[in-house]
Amino acid sequence: MSLLIKRILIYFKNNKMANHKSAIKRIRQNETKRAQNRYHARTARSAVKELRASSDKEAARELLPKVSSMLDRMVKRNTIHKNKAANLKSELSKHVNSL
Repeated sequence: MSLLIKRILIYFKNNKMANHKSAIKRIRQNETKRAQNRYHARTARSAVKELRASSDKEAARELLPKVSSMLDRMVKRNTIHKNKAANLKSELSKHVNSL
């Protein structure tokens, strides 16, 4: 993330522009959800990279259901689109089968 975007986010975090209680609460909730979504997306991306990098078939077979489950949970939370998850799962299963 660029420095400018970080500064803008910090500004809006400290200087809430909303005038209503409900809007201030919504800003708080959005910040929390954004942090959670970023965490889940980052861990899933790391797991996908780990699975792609693995060359051991047994380890990859054990890891595939866990990664698929992570991707399904991200779809359920609307963090990623369901087609993206389906494409990733298909690509990963092809990789595991080719080992």
